[in-house]
Formats: sequence, structure tokens, C-alpha cells
Amino acid sequence: MVEEKSYDLIIIGGGPAGLTASIYANRAKLNTILLERLNPGGLVASTDWVENYPGFPDGISGVELVKKMNEQAIKFGLEIIPFKEVNSADVKGQTKTIKVDDEQYKAKAVIIASGTEPKKLNIPGEEKFKGRGVSYCATCDGPFFQDKDIVMIGGGSSGIQEGLFLTRFVKSIIVVEFMPHLNAEKILQDRAHKDTKFKFFINHMATSINGETQVESVTIKSRETNEEKIIPAAGVFVYVGWDPKTDFVKGQIELDKWGYVVAGEDTKTSVPGVFAAGDVRQKTLRQITTAVSDGSVAAFMAEKYIEELKTD
Repeated sequence: MVEEKSYDLIIIGGGPAGLTASIYANRAKLNTILLERLNPGGLVASTDWVENYPGFPDGISGVELVKKMNEQAIKFGLEIIPFKEVNSADVKGQTKTIKVDDEQYKAKAVIIASGTEPKKLNIPGEEKFKGRGVSYCATCDGPFFQDKDIVMIGGGSSGIQEGLFLTRFVKSIIVVEFMPHLNAEKILQDRAHKDTKFKFFINHMATSINGETQVESVTIKSRETNEEKIIPAAGVFVYVGWDPKTDFVKGQIELDKWGYVVAGEDTKTSVPGVFAAGDVRQKTLRQITTAVSDGSVAAFMAEKYIEELKTD
């Protein structure tokens, strides 16, 4: 038998966007529930150090930052259900239905703040060695590579920042970047170039991850000359972008060709009463600050929408 529960607002995702939305929604006295597929925190919880969030001039660990956000949300009465991944949604009608296993949650409005997950390379060996040398989280797995040589796939800000974190454990880091230049913030590039543990292969692509029972090497290829190199390595950390977690609303609301929710700065989606906040939304910049901004706006717009329903 399916258990059914009703609320004013359902927030899907417990990262900075979802937690911020919950703070604003609960302060507005909306009966709100937050569904999170893991623990609250989102990708920030796996970030070693955050230097660009205002209010912390010396920086703060990702874990500590989301812990403070979560504590603040709970202070204002947040009801959060962790380890609940949304299976499907029916949001086109005035009453929105979210299905999680054998439970159904109904609400007048929904905020989608489900975030993103690491994009895969889709090359031979990646899936085989996942958890046996292939990792998507330096903060989680870095200590396992003490005094080892590792390869970092991706030279964006996430990859270089996590690479800098890894230097406290690993012997060396080879960064393989597809583009003819690094895309990381300049300050991160400067730090990496000054660190003797780093070596860079720019304009290269990884073609396979090799080994018997665990990662032993990575094959890379120059995009300019097609020359291949085999790099001995005990681990491979993959930071090549992100895929939005929107499968549960495909066919329900408008998504762009990459799967991100189409929504403007007012966070309104193509369906009335459904709002999108944080990294899951189609946008130019994905940062903690922009996620927090989205969460604030989405909660305000949801409150406004629910109030309008009462007058209809």
C-alpha cells in the first residue's frame, strides 16, 4: 500500500540551494519537506576547502559549511528525509506528486534542487576500476593514495582545486586536459604551476584506464599529433564536468539538450508551481553563492505562487 503525505512545498535536493530554500520556506511558515538522496550537503560536502564564499576570509571546509547550513535549516523547523531518491514525478497538475519507493508526497509547489553528478569519461577501464583506483571524489579517496602517482582528468577549477588537496597525500599528479589550455581559476592555476608535484598534458585526452585487478596505468593521446603515451598510475581522479539529476522530470518540464532545467533568474520552470534552484538550473555560473541565491528566490516565488492559489 502506497503511503501518501501532503505538504505546501516539496524541495528535492539538500545541497546549498535546497537548504537555503528550506530556510526561507520555513520562515514563511510553509509546511515543507526536503527529500535528499544521500546526506544533506550536495557536492559541497565533498569539497576540501571553500575560499570564495563570503563571510569566511580564511576559507572553510565544505563539510563544515554545509553542516552550518543544515543546522540553520533545522533551527527553522526543516523536516528532512535523507536517503530518499525520487523515482518519478507528476507535476503538471495543480497538485504535484513526487514518488519515492513505496511513498507518495503531494504538494502545491515543488522546488527542484537535485544538483548534478560527475560526468563519466566512458572509456575502457573506467567502470571496471571504479572504486579500485578510479574516483570522482578527491576528498573522499585521497588518503588511499599515500605516496602514489595519480592522474587527474580535467583541468577546470574543480580538478585543479582537488588536485591541490591531493598533494598532501600523493607522490605526483599528472593533469590531462582536453582543451589546449587549463580552464581553472587563475589563482588555482598559479598554485598548481608552482607545485613540483604537478605535471600537465594539455590538449590531450584519456583513451583507456589499464590494469589487472586495479588501476596500473592510463593511456592518453595528443589531440594535435595523435601520439599515444602510457602513464603509470595507481589512481585516476575524474573531473570532466557534471550531468544534471533530472531524469525524474523528463517529459514533465522543459529541459535543455544537456538535461538542465530551463528556468530564468526567477527560477520559474515551464510548469506553474515548479521552480528550479542551484546547479540543476540552466545558467552561466554554478557556484555555492549562485545556488544560495537561487534557493532564496525559489522559496520566495513558491510562497507567492501558493498564496495566489488561495485567492483563485
